[in-house]
Amino acid sequence: MKKIIAVASLAAVVLSSCTSKVPTAAAPTGPAVSTAAQMAQGKTIFENSCGRCHKLPDPTAHTPVQWVGIMNSMAPKAKLTDEQHQWVYDYIVSVKK
Repeated sequence: MKKIIAVASLAAVVLSSCTSKVPTAAAPTGPAVSTAAQMAQGKTIFENSCGRCHKLPDPTAHTPVQWVGIMNSMAPKAKLTDEQHQWVYDYIVSVKK
């Protein structure tokens, strides 16, 4: 069931990107909307919450669109709020190679 929801969420993001930019809390995309302080919190959450269960992935290993799907599937497992989800996403996509 979770896979179906993740696939449906990703499909919705892809379809919405073809028509108009409608932001959604569950699927952050586009430029970062978080402040530098919030992205610093996102980094801490990423390292502590994500690293608690598995090895941390390289933020540059995926595109921002790929991170949407990954974040949508992992954020509920990490029990992230919508704000925390956004902060972590914004931190991850801000990391440069």
